[in-house]
Amino acid sequence: MADVIKMPKMSDTMTEGVLAKWHKKVGDKVKSGDVLAEVETDKATMDMESYWDGTLLYVGVEEGQAVPVDAIMAVIGKEGEDYKAALEAEQGGEAPKAESNEAPKAEDKKEEAAPAQGGGLSEEELAAKGVTVIRMPLLSDTMTEGVIAEWHKKVGDKVKDDDVLADVETDKATMEVMGYATGTLLHIGVEKGQAAKVNGIIAIVGPEGTDVSGILAGGSAPAAKAESKEEAPKEEKQATTADSTSAPVAESSSDSRVKASPLAKKIAKDKGIDLAQVAGSAEGGRIIKKDIENFKATAAPAKSESAPSSAPAAEKAAPVIPTFVGEVKYTEAPVSQMRKVIAKRLAESLFTAPHFYLTVSIDMDNAMAARTAINAVAPVKVSFNDIVIKAVAVALKKHPAVNSSWGGDKIRFNEHTNIGVAMAVEDGLLVPVVRFADGKSLSHISAEVKDFGGKAKAKKLQPADWEGSTFTVSNLGMFGIDEFTSIINSPDGAILSVGAIQAVPVVKNGAVVPGNVMKLTLGCDHRVVDGATGAQFLQTLKGLLEEPIRLLA
Repeated sequence: MADVIKMPKMSDTMTEGVLAKWHKKVGDKVKSGDVLAEVETDKATMDMESYWDGTLLYVGVEEGQAVPVDAIMAVIGKEGEDYKAALEAEQGGEAPKAESNEAPKAEDKKEEAAPAQGGGLSEEELAAKGVTVIRMPLLSDTMTEGVIAEWHKKVGDKVKDDDVLADVETDKATMEVMGYATGTLLHIGVEKGQAAKVNGIIAIVGPEGTDVSGILAGGSAPAAKAESKEEAPKEEKQATTADSTSAPVAESSSDSRVKASPLAKKIAKDKGIDLAQVAGSAEGGRIIKKDIENFKATAAPAKSESAPSSAPAAEKAAPVIPTFVGEVKYTEAPVSQMRKVIAKRLAESLFTAPHFYLTVSIDMDNAMAARTAINAVAPVKVSFNDIVIKAVAVALKKHPAVNSSWGGDKIRFNEHTNIGVAMAVEDGLLVPVVRFADGKSLSHISAEVKDFGGKAKAKKLQPADWEGSTFTVSNLGMFGIDEFTSIINSPDGAILSVGAIQAVPVVKNGAVVPGNVMKLTLGCDHRVVDGATGAQFLQTLKGLLEEPIRLLA
């Protein structure tokens, strides 16, 4: 009996995966443990292995296609075996509709999905001519567009099927996009820093010298992606570029006496500068943005010098206020995929879970002494944050209500302690998880957190690294923040905000003496944690940090 291969669930939040690449084709021999394909999830690209020996009889998913979890992907069996019975058993008799390896049906489907590109040629017909249209892949289940972070090839470069064409920024990481095509890069449809819709054309690879204008004329790519170097006159007619390449349009503008770029004219108009007085530095004496800016710098003093001579009597009556010409200036950057997801999920958490906060001050004198003693013998340097993580895990075992999450019609009380550690990365925040932290030593926790930190900065964290937290610790004390509040990392029921250790006067035994105090703020989801419950947890945590020897008992 043939074995049906389905899309595996590779993370607890995964609902579908994108088939990035097949490593086997129909008719190939397969052994248990062989990598059949690469599957892109919302966080990373992972290998899908075979658990059976036999021949690959059927492939039902094309490269680049999104597949729901548990959907049929392929069939493995004996060579020549009739696999349709196995498909019918899984699909309830609908196997023929799903068979994408039957040429006529696959062609029909493609013709419907991709109507006439380039004189009525389908992508399959273009492929037969050696032309490959590369589209933006679906890199996560919620992705609608991707941002081109970097192009590794330029138009005219030779490309091999395993070359990395570009880096695409998703909500969690920057991932590599391969063309899986050999030839010459004929067209780039999306510039660096621009966003492309999923399945939008981002590049075309084919034989050198191939005319791709007909392919793009089909309108299958967004307008922004249809722009190419061959279509420069259209861009110039729109007069939207600030580059000096728009000279022909500037020269044909209404002011035929002055050669200037559209941007230079706009800036001059806003500043009230007469273009006739500006010397152009570009080809043919054409005025560009730089010339306007330099003119402003030299022209301003002349105005201020003329003021005294124009009204000498007024100078005697009141002091002359020098003229200063300012410029309204700002920059804008597109929102990254990571920032979009952070904004969405934190807004959902804040406006869905009723937050309340409790703050307590911790005497850290004993903890500081303990840390010094521990680091004298520990294999790795232990930080105060490591001590806090360990203390939180131990305290959660005594207060399971704080180690809980809201499930709508039920509340989950976690018996294990998986502590999420908030880490700042470029343009966002990641929360890798220290699992079963209550049973690990301080040195173990320290080494694990340091490893996570390196992976987070390099964007090499995997789904298993950030899934499954039951409580989160966020520490800004290292940045000198005295105290703050955090938004709960859903679905956790609470989050701890850790402030800096401050040297302040404290009262001990009726006397004011120097002390070291750290403030902790517990953010709670009131649906699962009550005020008294949170306060009791903080009292236990306070006791553990003020007498850290209890963590080692």
